[in-house]
Amino acid sequence: MSNIRKAFENKKAFIPFVTCGDPDLATSAKVIREAAANGADLIELGIPFSDPTAEGPVIQGANIRALAGGVTTDKVFDLVRDLRKDVTVPMVFMTYANVVFSYGAEKFIAICEEIGIDGLILPDLPYEEKDEFRPICKAHNVDLISLIAPTSANRIAMIAKEAEGFIYLVSSLGVTGTRSEITTDLPSIVKVIREVTDVPVAIGFGISNPEQAAKMAAVSDGAIVGSAIIKILEKYGTESPKYVGEFVKSMKDAVMTTV
Repeated sequence: MSNIRKAFENKKAFIPFVTCGDPDLATSAKVIREAAANGADLIELGIPFSDPTAEGPVIQGANIRALAGGVTTDKVFDLVRDLRKDVTVPMVFMTYANVVFSYGAEKFIAICEEIGIDGLILPDLPYEEKDEFRPICKAHNVDLISLIAPTSANRIAMIAKEAEGFIYLVSSLGVTGTRSEITTDLPSIVKVIREVTDVPVAIGFGISNPEQAAKMAAVSDGAIVGSAIIKILEKYGTESPKYVGEFVKSMKDAVMTTV
């Protein structure tokens, strides 16, 4: 069984996202450990990129701050090596195809396996081009996570059928960011997915509070939150770990009310 699947066993998963190196790598390490200690079932680690096209202004800002602070892919790998001394929850990288290409896909994905990264999310990788990475990921036991968006329409079943690890269901059109309301007909998308696969489905984009997290977890297997956490980091800087821990606990408690 994929290590990622363990995050969804017998419960709803809460998945926080952190941009590595915002405000600095030492703070990222503390934030990730706090998230794990307060109930995060799986953690998404963002590798900073200069042109993060799927991100709204909040996470774009985190990328800019991290890059300005000198964060590199190799430094993020070292961060994960340190985290894996005591953090046991599944962790996945979220970054862009160009980051992997420029590093060298074989080398990048081999290091993922070596340091204990369980999956890879590349939001700019079209379904039709996933075979650029999928065979390498399979060879190194790294799940290539599929994204399904409201615009996927008649491609939903096709994408879901080949999915591994978990499916990242994008809640609404546009880029990442908190939203006051999510109006997409997500239950009907989840229904199509369930008809072709038992791979867990977690919903992300726009979730910012416990009520929204509970609502999303009620129709899927879990909720993913990024921008709301980045806002905490933006506000508290190096003092953020405690506040992120409290936020993660409140979100995990909320998704568990739907079990």
